[in-house]
Amino acid sequence: MYSANFDYYQPKTLNEALKLLKQHGKKAKILAGGHSLLPAMKLRQALPAVLVDIGKLKLSGIKATKTTINIGALTTHAEIAASKTVMSKCPILNEAALQIGDTQVRNRGTIGGSLAHADPAADLPTVMMALGAKLATSSKRSIVADKFFVDLFATALKSGEVLTEIQIPIMAKGTGGAYSKHRHPASSYAVVGVAAIVGVKSGKCSHASIVVGGATTNPVRAVAAEKALMGTSLDDAVISSAAAKVAEAIQDPLGDIYASGEYRTHLATVLAGRALKLAAERA
Repeated sequence: MYSANFDYYQPKTLNEALKLLKQHGKKAKILAGGHSLLPAMKLRQALPAVLVDIGKLKLSGIKATKTTINIGALTTHAEIAASKTVMSKCPILNEAALQIGDTQVRNRGTIGGSLAHADPAADLPTVMMALGAKLATSSKRSIVADKFFVDLFATALKSGEVLTEIQIPIMAKGTGGAYSKHRHPASSYAVVGVAAIVGVKSGKCSHASIVVGGATTNPVRAVAAEKALMGTSLDDAVISSAAAKVAEAIQDPLGDIYASGEYRTHLATVLAGRALKLAAERA
């Protein structure tokens, strides 16, 4: 199927892009890597009258400071997966990027496009929430990941606002993370994905972050499971007990022809156990 007719613009600067978005308002859509928007346009699920292609803007690259890794919104999944900086300072992100789609998707898809699209089956929103990332915008706003995803395919971005950079805290010594997912066999999207991060100090769990994606409209934090880990030795029994509590965080789970809500909830507990065990070993 072919998309409906649209006007196409390829601005050379961010200011030019912002002017176009302001001029055309709700009629305009931002095009980054295109792996989400273009298929939706072909199926007539998205009917933008105007496409603003930001692919030529200077919004890519990976830089590390003393406390964060700063990633430009147009940085591709492949660049993140291959980055030695990411591997050394935030390996869970490298692990997640390697599990996105296939080679073609990783070479064209961008971190900013994935986050702004807010697909419930995407991998990176889950990991960003677990890491406590901040998302910088063209309006000079800094939005924490917990507040960025607000509904199905909806974010805290305002009309005409562009996501420019993702700021991710560097994982401290004694901290381990893991991302585990059950991938859909056709699309490679996450039927369910779980990101787990734990810190260990003096042999005990000092902090924990567990986020489940794919099971609900937005990623959810498994607070009860996190609390169950605090101050423990993170042995198999503790991890198993905490993983079972992940189900408490999943309200109104998504269901479709491939996986029911009940199955997704069960998967979340299984994958949480795997991710937590691996994260504890890495810590």
